[in-house]
Amino acid sequence: MTAATHTSLSPAFPTVPAPTQFPAPPDGADGVLDGLDPEQRAVATALHGPVCVLAGAGTGKTRAITHRIAYGVRAGILQPASVLAVTFTNRAAGEMRGRLRQLGAGGVQARTFHSAALRQLQYFWPRAVGGQMPRLLERKVQFVSESAARCRIRLDRNELRDVTSEIEWCKVTQTVPEDYPAAAAKSGRDVPRDPAETARIYAAYEQLKRERGMIDFEDVLLLTVGVLQERPDVAESVRSQYKHFVVDEYQDVSPLQQRLLDLWLGDRDSICVVGDASQTIYSFTGATPDYLLGFRTRHPDATVVKLVRDYRSTPQVVHLANGLLAQARGQAAQHRLELVSQREAGPEPAYAEYADEPAEAEGTARRIRELVDGGVRPSEIAVLYRVNAQSEIYEQALADAGVPYQLRGAERFFERPEVREAGLLLRGAARAGGTSEPGLDDADLPAQVRAVLSSRGWASEPPSGSGAVRDRWESLAALVRLSEDFVQARPAATLGDFVTELDERAGALHAPTVEGVTLASLHAAKGLEWDAVFLVGLTEGTMPITYAKTDEQIEEERRLLYVGVTRARFHLGLSWALSRSPGGRGGRRPSRFLDGLRPGSTPRGAAGRPSTGRGGVERVPSARKKRGPVHCRVCGRTLSEAGEIKLMRCEDCPSDLDEALYERLREWRVAQAKALGQPAYCVFTDKTLLAIAEVRPMDASGLAVIAGVGARKLDKYGADVLALCRGEELTAGAGEEAVAEEPEK
Repeated sequence: MTAATHTSLSPAFPTVPAPTQFPAPPDGADGVLDGLDPEQRAVATALHGPVCVLAGAGTGKTRAITHRIAYGVRAGILQPASVLAVTFTNRAAGEMRGRLRQLGAGGVQARTFHSAALRQLQYFWPRAVGGQMPRLLERKVQFVSESAARCRIRLDRNELRDVTSEIEWCKVTQTVPEDYPAAAAKSGRDVPRDPAETARIYAAYEQLKRERGMIDFEDVLLLTVGVLQERPDVAESVRSQYKHFVVDEYQDVSPLQQRLLDLWLGDRDSICVVGDASQTIYSFTGATPDYLLGFRTRHPDATVVKLVRDYRSTPQVVHLANGLLAQARGQAAQHRLELVSQREAGPEPAYAEYADEPAEAEGTARRIRELVDGGVRPSEIAVLYRVNAQSEIYEQALADAGVPYQLRGAERFFERPEVREAGLLLRGAARAGGTSEPGLDDADLPAQVRAVLSSRGWASEPPSGSGAVRDRWESLAALVRLSEDFVQARPAATLGDFVTELDERAGALHAPTVEGVTLASLHAAKGLEWDAVFLVGLTEGTMPITYAKTDEQIEEERRLLYVGVTRARFHLGLSWALSRSPGGRGGRRPSRFLDGLRPGSTPRGAAGRPSTGRGGVERVPSARKKRGPVHCRVCGRTLSEAGEIKLMRCEDCPSDLDEALYERLREWRVAQAKALGQPAYCVFTDKTLLAIAEVRPMDASGLAVIAGVGARKLDKYGADVLALCRGEELTAGAGEEAVAEEPEK
């Protein structure tokens, strides 16, 4: 490997005690204010009239507003049942409920807009409308597909998704089908199809729902607005219950959500909104920062508090974040907040340029491996990308490096089958007075939990390999760790107490931590943070995305990158690849947003051309042998997807798999992994084994060309693998020399 001078990601990391998941509630109302900085305290004590909190990334906005609610409740100023806190995701609402419970303010309603509206609609429907409420349509795609067919319009999978998004945009902006073409043109939307066709599909979709007696999630908001507008008695009932409102992420509110909020409020002004215009990244869904930026115009007497003390990120990360926004334009940029880091200095952000995407993924995985070996927990590391399609190559690279990972946006923790099953088993054991294991009735709580879960796949050591078995173990291990934290906070806790805690967490969507590097899109990372963040694929056409054409769309892409940068507490890596595949032309350029920020670059010139300077950036060529594009060995097509390159064929081309060889290779891999004391995928991934079993190489040169077989693995495992391919029996001592070492990188 050759590399220019660069700032490395040192594996060293400051040791910070992990916060307990079960802190003791503060003593009294004044205790709630302890530890707040002056601005946070100003938010917490502003309990009357309209309040607007402009809160930059990492400044403790959730801490400020939850302490505000808790202080009001503990001081007797706010009744818990009279407070409605709304946000935009179930995860955020669950986190808010969890924090309020820890502050001794249980009973406060913290919900998403949709959840709060649905609850009200279900309660008031018999009184306001009569009869049975229509069923809720969980997924629109099938209905949109059927509606398009009615219009004799054929949509492929991507078009179907895009048209569905257009329908959602129409509904949150309160645009009816016949007005869609004009509204789309006025807003400058990049429409996926002819607007007239989309309008026809939209109208057919609405008709189909009426015929089937169904409503969608947007209808929940629309119908609730309609009921509150048409029935003053219902509106008065809602307002008599909820007297105080808190709105988190207010920069993401849509016109429809704002209309609902106005109806909840009526002529009152007890509302606290929190947001940051520089984190507006959902305008494609109808979200707008206009309501946040215009809050003081609508409420001239509002208390306005700015939070700019960044407790999350080091000065180096904050400097880069501020630099990104310094180049921004538009209305949101005019209201940007200059963050001030409150942390000690850390390493400079590290920039790396790679020859191709596989090299970028492998280099990122290698650096993550270094961090993990240096003591950083995998759950405190994230790889963030612009589009979900980028995840597969990083899944493979992390598996090759022996690093566990989890996909953000996957199944919710408490909805996983193994977690539901574990809850039932723990509840049954609690009712029976303990576990059925002899000698464990008097054991401590974690020992009882481990005994119960061991019957469902938990063990002290993780299983070899990846996939469903490993995912199941990780879920159960998270419950075991939670029981250990729980008994530290409550030494006298019983198994029944722990089950109650799990029930409360499930209701609050307050999941325990699952160990594994997080792979997520930049949009999905909003509201989260990690010790180390790797922003990957930062090339023109991906960041900003190729379909971002207007100045407003480009600025939203910049804000999206800003959100990614501000997720990092300490380590921050930024990387890009010059070509998609090994041997490619290498004509890509790093993102324009990094011009003037990455070492050796200059800001965009007057002509608006991206800088070409790359000095001070690590330049890493492909670790593979120099060769042309990889071709499918069946049909000859040039391969570009990571999984296909691993298999050396198109996914849908016929496979000539030698199943017996594949099973022998898998058995051999299990033995090797056991000797190494590492997961099986540290030896070879499943796709590499599949490729070997399909190609059936007879010599070292044939084995070396298979993706995933590097020089070190060829030297270490080549003789065994080739012997298996030739149908030979391995000698009894084969593999005994294996010792635990760092996996191939």
